[in-house]
Amino acid sequence: MSLFKAVQSVTTPAFGLVRFYASVPAQATVARYEKNGDPESVVKVVKESLKPAGQNEVTVKFLFSPINPADLGIIRGNYPSSVTLPGVGGSEGVAEVLSVGAGVKDVKAGDLVVPSRQGVGTWRSHATVKAADFIVVPNAKGVKPEYLATLSINPATALRLLEDFETLKSGDTIIQNGANSMVGLSVIQLANARGIKTINIIRRSRTDYAELVERMKNYGAFIVVGDDYIRTKEFRDLIADLPRPKLALNCTGGGTATEMTRLLAPGGTLVTYGGMSLKPVTVPTSAFIFNDIKLRGFWLSKYYEQNGVEARKKTLSQLIGLIQSEKLRLWTETHGFNATAFPTALHRAANSNMRDRKVLLQFE
Repeated sequence: MSLFKAVQSVTTPAFGLVRFYASVPAQATVARYEKNGDPESVVKVVKESLKPAGQNEVTVKFLFSPINPADLGIIRGNYPSSVTLPGVGGSEGVAEVLSVGAGVKDVKAGDLVVPSRQGVGTWRSHATVKAADFIVVPNAKGVKPEYLATLSINPATALRLLEDFETLKSGDTIIQNGANSMVGLSVIQLANARGIKTINIIRRSRTDYAELVERMKNYGAFIVVGDDYIRTKEFRDLIADLPRPKLALNCTGGGTATEMTRLLAPGGTLVTYGGMSLKPVTVPTSAFIFNDIKLRGFWLSKYYEQNGVEARKKTLSQLIGLIQSEKLRLWTETHGFNATAFPTALHRAANSNMRDRKVLLQFE
């Protein structure tokens, strides 16, 4: 799926031998912020000079990049990150390599790459950065670049949640809130592929509630219920024939997290990986005493930090294989990247009640 054809080599006094894959533009279009604050106020689309690739650097053209909740948190200044100001938004995306510096051995012009760390700054048309900031995408035949752009965070989180906390087998049950998010939809599909039944909680207040339930069922959800239903006798009757969940996945906090702990099997685990409601996780004392449940937290950035680039590569390869075997689908919407289109994309991403699809920036 290469976008460029001709390869040239140029020697410059400052940068030595640089291999070019077609022409590298003199400027890049960049979504930059000078200070922390409301993303819709502080992020501006500007033009910036693009320097040639140095000895251990690569110049890339981004194809797609998502706007994730963590990206917005980093810009607001309330999410841990290594980004220094002024910063470029975005931590995830897929790019094509245009040129590589003479010292770069493991990346070549024409490769598709994804970031190897948080905070690379992917909301831009082009970038010249350290080659180590990217990893080459493994064999991804048949996988759309839109999917490659979004695999490293949300579906990767879903995979780790299912694999790293409880030993699950076919016939087991898990429960999750925020189930219509990209993580939630990925959990549904990955669990379904293993014969694991999912109980999925979403907001009843949504105007498209019935449509969303039907869509989630099409993704493999076993049960989908509104957040106002989970303390009722009818809900208890609905799940009475199922094994009690070994695993509960919490991305919202608040009341639904509490109710999920009441439902866990003895020795089961509640994993919190988000707090979208901004409300704490409150657990009944009886769940600890009589059911010996476990409370855990998960942050994908810490997982990658502790397990290194090889873990990121392995997770990416697993997810690509699941897409190729048609066990994983992603639901996205794309927006252009310019001063006119970007504010609309940012507004939709910042207001989750406006959409279910993952918002993607598409670079021309």
